[in-house]
Amino acid sequence: MGQGVYTSLPMLIAEEFEVDWAKIRVEAAPVDPAYNHTQWGPMQGTGGSTSVRSEWERLRRVGAAARIMLIQAAADTWKVDPQACRAEKSFVVHEASKRRASYGSLAAKASRLNPPQDIPLKDPKDFKIIGQPVKRLDTKEKITGKALFGIDVKLPGLLTAVVARSPVFGGKVKSFNSDKTKTVPGVKGIVPIDSGIAVAANGFWAANLGREALEIEWDEGPLANLNTPTLREEYATLSRKPGAVAARRGNVEEALEKAAKRLEAEYEVPYLAHACMEPLNCVVDFRGDRCEIWTGTQMQTGERNAAARILGLDPEQVKLHTTYLGGGFGRRSNPAADFVSEAAQIAKVIGKPIKLLWTREDDLKGGYYRPFWYNRIAAGLDESGNLTAWKHTLVGQSILTGTPFEATIRDGVDRTSVEGAHNLPYTVPNFLVDLHSPKTGVPVLWWRSVGHSQTAFVTESFIDEAAYAAGKNPFEFRRALLEKHPRHKAVLELAAEKAGWENSLPPGQTRGIAVHESFGSFVAQVAEVSVGSSGEIKVHRVVCAVDCGRVVNPDTVAAQMESGIVFGLTAALYGEITFKNGRVEQSNFNDYEMLRLNEMPKVEVHIVPSEESLGGIGEPGVPPIAPAVANAIFALTGKRLRRLPFRAEDLKKG
Repeated sequence: MGQGVYTSLPMLIAEEFEVDWAKIRVEAAPVDPAYNHTQWGPMQGTGGSTSVRSEWERLRRVGAAARIMLIQAAADTWKVDPQACRAEKSFVVHEASKRRASYGSLAAKASRLNPPQDIPLKDPKDFKIIGQPVKRLDTKEKITGKALFGIDVKLPGLLTAVVARSPVFGGKVKSFNSDKTKTVPGVKGIVPIDSGIAVAANGFWAANLGREALEIEWDEGPLANLNTPTLREEYATLSRKPGAVAARRGNVEEALEKAAKRLEAEYEVPYLAHACMEPLNCVVDFRGDRCEIWTGTQMQTGERNAAARILGLDPEQVKLHTTYLGGGFGRRSNPAADFVSEAAQIAKVIGKPIKLLWTREDDLKGGYYRPFWYNRIAAGLDESGNLTAWKHTLVGQSILTGTPFEATIRDGVDRTSVEGAHNLPYTVPNFLVDLHSPKTGVPVLWWRSVGHSQTAFVTESFIDEAAYAAGKNPFEFRRALLEKHPRHKAVLELAAEKAGWENSLPPGQTRGIAVHESFGSFVAQVAEVSVGSSGEIKVHRVVCAVDCGRVVNPDTVAAQMESGIVFGLTAALYGEITFKNGRVEQSNFNDYEMLRLNEMPKVEVHIVPSEESLGGIGEPGVPPIAPAVANAIFALTGKRLRRLPFRAEDLKKG
């Protein structure tokens, strides 16, 4: 998926196993309870920046156990004390007799031993691999084109399928005529499925032409009247009412009344698509009493089980091959298993192997977005500019409702909705965060950094507003409020130091800063920004400081910070899904733009040495970049941008 686990996870095993790293090879695991996620119960998958930290102990224990068993096998063979043997670079060595045996020669004998119950792990000071910059094991495959992505899978007799779906979420087929589709050369089958009408053909071109030839009458349902401006008004109205309380201390209303200075603002962020570079796809080969699936997925167990239910098979009769995937960002970890379910429904009827493809337009219009959010926020300052009150009301859809994780919602609060807001690190005696979770009918899902993707923008922009209202330096204001949060403070100080916070910049440029904790990691970013006469924003440099606890592979940490900045900056400058008469207005990269190479800022990543528990790294680089840029824009222009994406028309000069 790109976050480096095909290297970082083997590093955990290799460290304790004492193997020759040059000989390490990696393959995707089959679906099996042995590989279930250590934090998610009976489920195999990846997400939430948990891959490495969830396996930190388990995989090290696997490596250590294997080493112990191989040493025991060698000791039994040589009739010596295992304590007199050691392991190094895939060999067991008996120093006294100068004997050596390869792991391979001992493997069969070791496999017959009982696994050890006592498995001591290395002291971190003895690590040889963990903590070192290690080149990724999948790099060569990817640069030579040998890496197999789901979209690359080919089978004898494979048909390609596409689906005509309702232009409005929740819409259903009223009637359809496929006569014209049947005349398209290469079309082999037309299949009504839950989400619409599928067309299977000898290739994508024929399938797509066949889909275009379908004549479908849709029952568009209640969402046919959905419009973004109307939704904004509804959310704004809700934000004025008390919601489900996520966090409270002191008396915020009284403190706001007594404040020497009161600030109020409204912030808004749009629906966002994941826009994975590899379009969604799935290959299904159904043979009646068994099935094989090839797809790039973040949720192996869920996808396999969904296909099994549709095909009338036991899960054990379905073999799922996890391929490389060209971007996930949460889209390929859908509990609804939408694209796999579609492929299974089609294959069940067609009777031949099929490859389901979503076009870019299918993907951008297909839902499961990061929710649209509206925030109403207020703060109070005393005569000395000290923060005395903070009130934050959030309005947006719950991503956990309707999923296996819905049971974690407590008292109306989906913690993913308020993460980064309900646990604000700044010292403030009177504090209230509440939440409204309207059900709009638009399919939503986790999106890289989940709730933090918007709460960081709101809280870090508004704390900047408070700093200016207090007449204080935004960096110093933050630092003074973080005395009880030393890890936040440390990355804030490191980013400011490395960026030269107090140093001057070329005319027309300025800096903004933001700090945020997510997934157990602490990240501060300083953005150096200029704004052109037409309002165009240029980010010249981003300095990033990260404390993710103990580091497994510093190269991966740096890469994920860089990619998070690209992802977050793309959303801040361009990302937006809007609705008109129930229809998504965006369709492809022409109107849902990506950051281009010539727009990429110089990025510096500085890692805080730490012995703390591992934090996640795949997502924490995303949240701080939007507020850092927004804060720089304000410092430069005096215009506070409270809505994403940033709009050039809001910054035009003259």
